[in-house]
Parts: sequence; C-alpha cells; structure tokens
Amino acid sequence: MKRLAWPKRLPIDPYILALLATVGVAALFPARGTGADLASGGATAAVALLFFLYGARLSTREAVDGLRNWRLHLTVVACTFALFPLLGLAAEGLVPYVLTPALYSGFLFLTLVPSTVQSSIAFTSIARGNVPAAICAGSFSSLIGIFLTPLLAAALIGGQAGFSADSLVKIVLQLLVPFVAGQLLRRWVGPFIARHKKVLGYVDRGSILLVVYSAFSLGMVEGIWSQVTPLRLLALLGVEAVLLSVMLAVSWFGAKRLGFSREDRIAIQFAGSKKSLAGGLPMASVLFGAHASLAVLPLMLFHQMQLMVCAVIAKRRSRDPEALARDGLAGPEGTGPATAPARDAAVRTAAGTGTRSG
Repeated sequence: MKRLAWPKRLPIDPYILALLATVGVAALFPARGTGADLASGGATAAVALLFFLYGARLSTREAVDGLRNWRLHLTVVACTFALFPLLGLAAEGLVPYVLTPALYSGFLFLTLVPSTVQSSIAFTSIARGNVPAAICAGSFSSLIGIFLTPLLAAALIGGQAGFSADSLVKIVLQLLVPFVAGQLLRRWVGPFIARHKKVLGYVDRGSILLVVYSAFSLGMVEGIWSQVTPLRLLALLGVEAVLLSVMLAVSWFGAKRLGFSREDRIAIQFAGSKKSLAGGLPMASVLFGAHASLAVLPLMLFHQMQLMVCAVIAKRRSRDPEALARDGLAGPEGTGPATAPARDAAVRTAAGTGTRSG
C-alpha cells in the first residue's frame, strides 16, 4: 500500500493559506485590551524593521542605474497614483448596487496605495525584465506613497480617512525613517542581509501577518463584520478582477506605445499594476483606526489576486522567444527553447526569492 504524502507543490501559495488562517484566528481569538496593545505594537515594530531591511537592501549603484530611466519611473508613478485612482473613482457608480459604501471606501483606498517592492522585483526577474528598474520603481513608489497616499485618501475618501499632521508623522516614523536608516547603515548591515536573504522574506511575511491579526481583531471587537455578506465579497472580487485586468493591459500596451523596450515594459507592467500590502496596511491602521479591518479587506483580496495572476504572466514572459534568444536558451532557429531542463533551470534561477508580500 502506498503511503499518503504531502504534495510537493500546493495549488495555492502557502502564504495565502497563512493569511486566511490569521484572519480565522483573529475571528475566533481577537486581541483585546493589553493583548491588542501588544499586537499593535508588535505589528508596528515588525513593519519598521521591514522597511529598514528594504533600505539596507537597495544599493547606491542600483539606485543610480534606476534613476537614469526617469521615463520609466514617471510611467509607473502615473499608473500607480493617477490611473489607479481614476479607475477607483469611476467605480463609485457601483455603489450601492454592487459595493456597499464601506467596501467602496476600502476599494478606493487600495487604488491609492503605492506599488510593491519584493514581488515586483521577483516577477520582473522571472520574466527576464529590467530588474534594477523594478527595484528602483518599487522603492520610489513606496517612498512617494508615504506622503502621497495619505493626502489622496484625505482628498478622495474624506472624513472616513482620518488624515492629520499627526497621522502623517506616524506614517513617516514607521516607514520612511527606518528606510533611510537602512540606507545609512547599509555599508555595515548590507553584506549580512545579502548572505541571509531569507531573513527579509520572513520579516516581510511575518510583519504582514501581525498587522492583519491586529486589524482584524479590532474589527471583530468593534463588530464591523456584520456589514459584509458573502454575496458582497463575491461582487468585490469581480470588480477587483476587472481592475487588475485593465491595469495589466494598459501598463503593457501603453508602455509599448510609448516606445519602451521589452525589458522595461516588463518592469512597468509588474510595478505599475500592483499594490503593496506591506505599505497599505500600516497606513490604513493609522488613517481608519477601528474601521481598518474593513478598509483593508479589498487590498488583501487584490494583493492575493495580483500575486497569482502575475505569477502566471511572468512564467509565460520568461518563455518568450525574444527572451530565450537573448539569454542563449533558444533553439537552432532562435524561436524556441533549447531544452526544457535548461529553460526551467533558467526560470528557477531568475525567480530568486520568489513572491513575497511586498
């Protein structure tokens, strides 16, 4: 008789299962009182450490190389902080028939969040795109978003987003200051981080799980979840699927129309079509307070959707004849892979650290 074995490759990313499990734990055992304060403090410290590691990871040479491609960065910024919000505003016509006012506020907030860092880099690498540009685009978007996201939230969402000078200071202290400290100390801590790349992944994912648990615990205590029905959640998923499809298409074909190379178009598509859970969650906690759990629900769903969809796209891009020919993996005619093992080995090498929360 054959023994049952755990499958080597799960159809669902284990991190998605961890997120769902964290929401379940928060629903069954929400943090209250002192426990809530400890969870919130731990989440704040973990996110600060995450952005410190981001700063220490970005080398000066990578930043300079990326800065030279200023047209690419302007395109990513336009996708992230102009086109996304415009689509978010257009979705207001779906209220109250498809989205409730509370879910729409969260949906609009997700369109204001900066781009990802880790997953943009990973997917660009897998697809054989311009990795230095993706590193800089994601990092610059995160830094700009520290100031721009709260301002846009105050202007577009209004009173539901409690923007103030105090909230901006909290966001800057939690995200920008650790990032700058990482840059300043990179000379000493950078080599250690380079030797222990998995540390960044653990901190990345762990910090998100802590923030999710803290936010959803607060939502359970405040009784916010009575406002959401399964049908509304399905409707939200449908709206987000349309949003992601539009942004993936516009970022790819728009960049092609603007004359960017294939490598640059890949970086633009993956950095310009995604939203950061690591950057959005702490901002939502500051801006929305007790209503943060409902506000970040659209962002959480969109984040998982973008990871799964972009993983498929990145793999397909990695097998493009143009990319294979450039890397010496094409067959004799230059139109197909030389061998399946060589092709797959190259894809695994390019994947690097894989997808992370970003």
